[in-house]
Amino acid sequence: MMDLKQLTLTVCKVAREAGAYINKERANFSLDKVERKHAHDYVSYVDKRSEQLIVKALRELLPEAGYITEEGSAGHTDEQYVWVVDPLDGTTNFIHGFAPYAVSIALCKGHEIVIGVVYEIVSDECFYAWKDGKAWINEQPLHVGKSEINDALLCLQLPYNSDAYKPVIKRLIQHFYGHVGSIRMIGSAAMALCYVAAGRLDAYAERYIGRWDYMAGALIVKEAGGRVTNYAGDDYFMEGDSVVATNGVVHEDLLEAIRKAQ
Repeated sequence: MMDLKQLTLTVCKVAREAGAYINKERANFSLDKVERKHAHDYVSYVDKRSEQLIVKALRELLPEAGYITEEGSAGHTDEQYVWVVDPLDGTTNFIHGFAPYAVSIALCKGHEIVIGVVYEIVSDECFYAWKDGKAWINEQPLHVGKSEINDALLCLQLPYNSDAYKPVIKRLIQHFYGHVGSIRMIGSAAMALCYVAAGRLDAYAERYIGRWDYMAGALIVKEAGGRVTNYAGDDYFMEGDSVVATNGVVHEDLLEAIRKAQ
């Protein structure tokens, strides 16, 4: 039987090692090393090399597993276990030297997330959870906050698909601005989720994102006592491109605003 706790702690070491590489490269990084995947969607050799390092290490831990990776260095077919890897979430932040940016690694068994690890490189904070094992940060327990909507700190991210999402985000900001504690945009889906889990944010919403962006953080939020759905309010969000994660208290308020904004 798989020891999820021990495997999670080992994955934390893998994430930290990748983070150390990213941190080292950041010291001498320049914008001429950046490639464009799509409009305003960037990648560099750092993302690609970090992914290779992570996949190599994970293959040694669980040789039979498949992979869903942002940069496509490994794939999957019908494996029971699948690693979902974002080697550098918040690449735009990284290339500008603007925190946060993170390594995100999840393990799924079928349609269930069983491990989630997110390592924020600048602050040296490792957020992690395993199924039914609660959520943790650097060996300390995590729990979501309790704020009601009037006092809530919301994260409403801006995805790269600006043409499709601009009308929605404008309506969301118009709906909430001045009626909640405040609104933030931090540039990393994985970290927004972890900040919800830690009670630093009360809610986060984003659309047009990949599974590697949110899979690990979603488990961390859930194990910290929060709630995660897609924009339609469905608890099964793992195949989609939208995520709403909250402390649970403000979830319906955010979903209702999203329904009106779309």
